[in-house]
Amino acid sequence: MSPNPCDASAIPADAKPDVSYWRVMRVPMRTIRTMTRLWLALVALCLALAVVLAAQAAWRAIAAHGVAAPPLPAPAGYEAEDHFPGAALLYAAATAPAAGESAAPAEGVTGTTALPALPVSAAVLAAALRSGSGAVPFSTKAATGLDRSRALECLTAAIYYEAASESDAGQSAVAQVILNRARHPAFPATVCGVVYQGSERAGCQFSFACDGAMARVPARAAWARAARHAAMALAGYVYAPVGLATHYHTYAVTPAWNRAMVMTDVVGAHLFHRWKGFWGTRAAFARSYIGGEPLPGPHLRLAAPPVAPPPELIAAAAPLPVAPGAPQPAASPTPDMLPPAATVLDKWKDSGKPLF
Repeated sequence: MSPNPCDASAIPADAKPDVSYWRVMRVPMRTIRTMTRLWLALVALCLALAVVLAAQAAWRAIAAHGVAAPPLPAPAGYEAEDHFPGAALLYAAATAPAAGESAAPAEGVTGTTALPALPVSAAVLAAALRSGSGAVPFSTKAATGLDRSRALECLTAAIYYEAASESDAGQSAVAQVILNRARHPAFPATVCGVVYQGSERAGCQFSFACDGAMARVPARAAWARAARHAAMALAGYVYAPVGLATHYHTYAVTPAWNRAMVMTDVVGAHLFHRWKGFWGTRAAFARSYIGGEPLPGPHLRLAAPPVAPPPELIAAAAPLPVAPGAPQPAASPTPDMLPPAATVLDKWKDSGKPLF
């Protein structure tokens, strides 16, 4: 009779697993884990000690040379004034730009314009200054579909040529400035009018519209990215950090108009500014957008007015005066430029008449 394989008593003693062996093996594994943790802690401690020693050696080397850091220059001009993001300063009359300074002086800088007379009383001005400097969402509800498409194209072009290399925040900030201008009475009331303002006389508010930058074919991916930010802004997205900014410039340029402005924010390579006083408050941006967009692109150049000739040339070309009573010269007969009369022989005069 064969033994039952399920019967433990039938298994030989030497074939049973040695339970004591596995119990002994658990102790070395636990010890290995403990030793590994200790080694890791020791390595980390050595690395920290090496960093501390290196920092101490560097500090001693700097102290041994005894080179003091150069003093910072004393703030002067714009930096010495109390300008900070969101600063609410009292109204100061903005200086009108000098001749030739209203257009953008370089790439990455907006032009400016003279402000109209202050249209409110002192009480209304005080209330406007307390109302804040936050922008409201831009609305295109009163515009037609054609106006929306033209506004999108113009705003996309401005974002692309002014901030193609900027971050998403930088492109939204540029779009916010353009839409702020479209709602401000000092600028045109359309998006395309704002973007291409001054191009009819080579004094563009945005330099790309006059410096030939638009002759380059846009990169497809960058243009699509700019169009996405333009569509967001036209749909009502507000980039709040720049507030009611209507001007910006890069770090490389200091335009003349920044003395009459309050800096609102710095985004990427651009510094953004708004006007002081009433023209930089929410009450000044009360104009509603109703469309009427012109054709996208730079405006047609205005024809130069005719230049009057100098008085000497006029005097030389004038006819000589005739004394009273002097005989007038006889007018020469006008030559007759008509062809001579046709001559037909008698035998051919009746030719061409019907026979019946």
